[in-house]
Amino acid sequence: MHGLVTDLSNLEKMDYACASEISKMMDACREKGVAEVVRVIPDSKKDIGFKVMSFFHYGQTVPIVTCETLKEAQIKLGIVPTSNTK
Repeated sequence: MHGLVTDLSNLEKMDYACASEISKMMDACREKGVAEVVRVIPDSKKDIGFKVMSFFHYGQTVPIVTCETLKEAQIKLGIVPTSNTK
């Protein structure tokens, strides 16, 4: 079982057309046994689509954590952040 970190810090916008590709990746991760998903999304307004998609593709068995910074994600994962990590 593995965790997945998705850093979307530089995401400005996302076209709806990419939803099917993201869905395929979520399904593949679930099939491979992803145990936890940690997302870095500084602007919580940009997380709405991911929350909905996660519900359908991961269900309630895979915990999803959304962090505002990579440093926060590293701490949640028990990784000691380096001094230059924002």
